[in-house]
Amino acid sequence: MTTRIARRTILPLLAGLALPACAALRPGGLTEGARDVAYGAHPRQRMDIYVPQGGGGTLKPVVFFIYGGSWANGAKESYSFVGDALSARGFVTVIADYRLVPEVRFPVFIEDGALALRFVRDNIARFGGAPRDLHLMGHSAGAYNAMMLTLDKRYLAAVGMRSGDIRATIGLSGPYDFLPFDIDVTKEAFGNARDPARTQPINFARSDAPPIFLATGSDDTTVLPRNSERLALALSKAGSRSVSLKIYPGLGHAGTATALSRLLEWQAPVLDDTVAFLRMT
Repeated sequence: MTTRIARRTILPLLAGLALPACAALRPGGLTEGARDVAYGAHPRQRMDIYVPQGGGGTLKPVVFFIYGGSWANGAKESYSFVGDALSARGFVTVIADYRLVPEVRFPVFIEDGALALRFVRDNIARFGGAPRDLHLMGHSAGAYNAMMLTLDKRYLAAVGMRSGDIRATIGLSGPYDFLPFDIDVTKEAFGNARDPARTQPINFARSDAPPIFLATGSDDTTVLPRNSERLALALSKAGSRSVSLKIYPGLGHAGTATALSRLLEWQAPVLDDTVAFLRMT
């Protein structure tokens, strides 16, 4: 039995998220790091790197965060609050742009993520990050990308990485089991796929997956919580011993992202739970 994305589109919600992400969600003061670092030749293949202030000489764990936006919207600058929040907790944080629909279709947005990850692994030590302590994290469509990079070994292998290069993955309000493609968002992003089953993260659940934390809001009507519930079940049935599921009461789709902001942590303990999980892996 499949789980569908709710029929109302993701686009308006996350487009609306971008403005407060740039303004109200971000405390004053820029985190140390680098902006617009190129990982490829395309103008969208750029990343921002957030470095804990006063990090000293010890290499820090790395979080590679992938934002959502229906695979058709989004900008790394709009999620600076995520970089600020995680770097304040001691993580070198990377947020990369990637090519979007309609310029590209599946699987290019995942392939861009793999290319960016390879760059991070090879270069993050220059920014104080530990290349062997690399974690993936994503929200909404970005959680989908992160989970495909984690579970389908083809994408990392194509750029010379191993699945073991990912220490752990966090998926926030992600779509993982959404066949058939019966809304415009999924038709536009995945309608070209020759084998739709190979677009679904749930079909790549495996026993040797890294630790995975799945979080969603009970009131999410954009990407239904059943996506996270069923992926957690599939991973457990496949023999994975390191999968956790958390459903935040009263939280909607955007809430699992906005609660990462240091100004909106009161919405739900998403940031604390995320940091606790990362530190255990």
